[in-house]
Amino acid sequence: MTSKRENQYRQLGLTIAYYRKLRGLTQLQLAESANLSRTHISNLEAPNMPTSISLEKLFDISDILDVPIAKLFEFRE
Repeated sequence: MTSKRENQYRQLGLTIAYYRKLRGLTQLQLAESANLSRTHISNLEAPNMPTSISLEKLFDISDILDVPIAKLFEFRE
């Protein structure tokens, strides 16, 4: 994986964490709603662990967080 791609995964995870916290959800609540493990959500959100996710699950997370999917890719610098 290139460093550019690693940065994009990191930014995606941080964005998911931002919206999750904004909605008042724990990692466990999001994981259960998305039918994922809490560890997977934790790995997604961890800035030093570029972790992949399927598009299907990403759409599920978008729906659960009530955020348009495009917002998850609006990375903050």
